[in-house]
Amino acid sequence: MQCADIFFLKADICQLGMDQRKVNVLAREYCDSIKRKNKPIILSHPMLMGLKQGQEKMSKSDPESAIFMEDSEEEVRLKIKKAYCPPGVADLNPCLQYVRLVALPWAGHFELLRDEGNGGNKRYAQYAELEAEYCAGAVHPGDLKASLVAALNAILQPVRQHFASDANAKELLKKVKSYKVTR
Repeated sequence: MQCADIFFLKADICQLGMDQRKVNVLAREYCDSIKRKNKPIILSHPMLMGLKQGQEKMSKSDPESAIFMEDSEEEVRLKIKKAYCPPGVADLNPCLQYVRLVALPWAGHFELLRDEGNGGNKRYAQYAELEAEYCAGAVHPGDLKASLVAALNAILQPVRQHFASDANAKELLKKVKSYKVTR
């Protein structure tokens, strides 16, 4: 059904997680068998883990486990504040993963925001340096979370502005939010 969706929706670009890559490849191979020249373009990206402990991937059926494009600044703050972020542990740490896969690539750096008494702000151009300092205890989970909130809200601000200022987009968002998520 997922493969059929690509053709039913007349999708020319399929942007999905790596877990959907086989379906995308199947759609492209099907194009060969039916002699279709315009194959869908596949854009596969890493899966983000859920924000809660033990969630290997985000779940749209659990709104607290992920950051959504339409989340308000306060929703982002609350979700990241509650997120699993064990001190000194990088493995299966969703906050560090969001920095590595979203915040740092978006801005080209990650700005750790902290009081002067705690070392002041620090800019990381490479994720490995942040991870090493986090694992060594030089970066506190609270500082990492607050900095991640700032980075994510900066990324989402143009989206929020679009939905606030464009009547069609605002109506579409209202419609999408009215849908019930099922498992």
